[in-house]
Amino acid sequence: QVQLVESGGGSVQAGGSMRLSCAASADSISNYCMAWFRQAPGKEREGVARIVRDGSTSYADSVKGRFTISRDNARKTLYLQMNSLKPEDTAIYYCAARACYLATYGYWGQGTQVTVSS
Repeated sequence: QVQLVESGGGSVQAGGSMRLSCAASADSISNYCMAWFRQAPGKEREGVARIVRDGSTSYADSVKGRFTISRDNARKTLYLQMNSLKPEDTAIYYCAARACYLATYGYWGQGTQVTVSS
């Protein structure tokens, strides 16, 4: 079992920056594939960024060049650095983890609210 706890959300003006953290309770996160998702009011949950065991990353087109996902295996923590924030980035952000041989994410955090004002 892996428990995930996000932190770092809040309110920021457009153009600002914010860093989200996701602390994991597992003995190690190095063998997990991890990701950030978000869900805005009235919209479906969407994938924002993901990182696999070797550190390779991928991003949604809407955040490419502005967001950076990273992991610190020693601290068992996943990060999402968000720069040049836009009002459309407003959402609840969730971190997720999966065993890399599985297709779906089985472990989810409770979410943290990010609000970007214009």
